Amino acid sequence: MPQTDLAALLADVDAEIRVLESSLGDGAEPPPGVVVDAAQALTRRMIAGYLCAATDKTVPATDDLLALWKVLVKGDPTWNTIRDNCRELVYYRNCLDSGRADALPARPARMAVRTLRHLHLFIKSRCEREGRL
Repeated sequence: MPQTDLAALLADVDAEIRVLESSLGDGAEPPPGVVVDAAQALTRRMIAGYLCAATDKTVPATDDLLALWKVLVKGDPTWNTIRDNCRELVYYRNCLDSGRADALPARPARMAVRTLRHLHLFIKSRCEREGRL
């Protein structure tokens, strides 16, 4: 992945999160699988973008969110802070894939978007603190 403009990346992700948030406000939520997949994809974009812009680590070519997170946290345990949020998104997808929607929270799409928003705010504030934005 080429060098990343973190400010532009985070602004793009924020805009996509706003679209997801607005889709939840009209009473007819999109299918949880669609929202979970979008949340995972946006989280992968943010982590990969940070890795490219702020580290010399190689970004693996994978769709596995937790594998990507492991690259991020290796050598920098402060990133353990977002582990449970990443795991939550993976858990939602695993429940859906195994036909266990009953194991999800009452409003899984809403929870996935809130988790994604939390990840975005954490990564953005970290980049601000590090002087990357």
